[in-house]
Amino acid sequence: MTTTPRRDNYDVVVIGAGPAGLAASAMAAGAGLSTLLLDENPGPGGQVWRSIASTPVTAPEQLGADYWAGADIVADVQSSGAEIVHRATVWSLDRYLELAVSVGGTSSFVKARRVILATGALERPFPIPGWTLPGVMTAGAAQTMLKSSGLVPDGRTVIAGQGPLLWLLAAQILRLGGRIDRILDTTERRNYLAALPHALGFLMSPYFAKGLAMMREVKAKVPVVTGVSELVASGDGQLASVSYVAGGRRETIPAELLLLHQGVVPNVNLAMAAGIEHRWDDRQLCWSPVLDADGNTSVAGIAIAGDGAGIGGANVAVARGRIAARAAVEALAPAATAKLTAENLLKTALAQAERGRAFLDVLFRPARQFRIPSADTIVCRCEEVTAKDILDAVAIGATGPNQLKAYRRTGMGPCQGRLCGLTVTELMAEARGKSPQEIGYYRLRAPVKPITLAELAAMPRTEADVKAVVRG
Repeated sequence: MTTTPRRDNYDVVVIGAGPAGLAASAMAAGAGLSTLLLDENPGPGGQVWRSIASTPVTAPEQLGADYWAGADIVADVQSSGAEIVHRATVWSLDRYLELAVSVGGTSSFVKARRVILATGALERPFPIPGWTLPGVMTAGAAQTMLKSSGLVPDGRTVIAGQGPLLWLLAAQILRLGGRIDRILDTTERRNYLAALPHALGFLMSPYFAKGLAMMREVKAKVPVVTGVSELVASGDGQLASVSYVAGGRRETIPAELLLLHQGVVPNVNLAMAAGIEHRWDDRQLCWSPVLDADGNTSVAGIAIAGDGAGIGGANVAVARGRIAARAAVEALAPAATAKLTAENLLKTALAQAERGRAFLDVLFRPARQFRIPSADTIVCRCEEVTAKDILDAVAIGATGPNQLKAYRRTGMGPCQGRLCGLTVTELMAEARGKSPQEIGYYRLRAPVKPITLAELAAMPRTEADVKAVVRG
């Protein structure tokens, strides 16, 4: 493990040390390719296996077997010869496979022959009235604190939303002695019927038994309200209560902490900034990259693996990472593929890991009212832009997210649209009577993460760079 990249060029650069990035790096380096693995976190694992090498939560049953399954892959990477740099922010990637990397306040350029993006997923925006109050946070943020520091809530806590992560987090909090007062399940009742055609695949998948056991574990200790169709967080400068509607009845309960979750979506910012083609995925209600069977994108030399290629979970991510790495080895060092797992076996493993996913996608499809908020709800947290502000901009001529920037500065804050982008697309699509694909997404450019002017000024410059500025 190094603190900065030791070289300025590599055969393969992998971005993201979650399940896909770890699997890809181990295979590429193991085949003899010079491999650089870059990750923003202080240690390997991504969100799924976060802090696996340093977590204070060491009792295996508390985080579950799926969490500890990552230990073997981490060990594989560490012994593979791959160069690993943590706390590294990749803020630019272009079509020539040149990356700009910031480590410790210093930026530099790295060139690759192949790039594998394994940037994972982000939690889907859950814009409800009051979601910007202190005391309201995402389930993923709470899980990060749990895994990295062993912190669990001890005050009045409500978890609201839907999806596998919600139930996993609840189980982990309870196992560590944390407090949960109520779970508000926002899954629409009609989704159960819609998911039935996919039930057989789900019943034959590993998701079924594990998911059922986990839900039973949680429901035995926490009151669960199903069919929640409306949700409001309230308080004077701090969360004090949560109001919800279920079965036609409204109830308000005191709360000090509200954890929101309605699934995850691909983290597309770096991929889009690199010019990779994306399409609106109507099943998962998000943008997904256009890929071939090996994970290759519309930009030559760049592949995407893991949840950044479409949400599938850890096992799918590992399979996708290995498939992308094998394709890179085949392109750069064909003779080395002889000692790798056969392509057909990797794709069989992927198909097995994906079994049951369609059921989950349909069952946990977020309801319209939790994706497209009411008029006075803040959509863009960075610039404090409400849904009404966006609709007013549409009424006077804003045709899409990029035009909206000029009207309201949405997507121009520190998060670069990560917390508002999907909501803006769907809100504008509905207002204009068009599809999300027609409306489009923010036009993303480098830097895709905030960096300082001092970093830019201190970057290495060639003589040609200096002459270009002088001539200008």
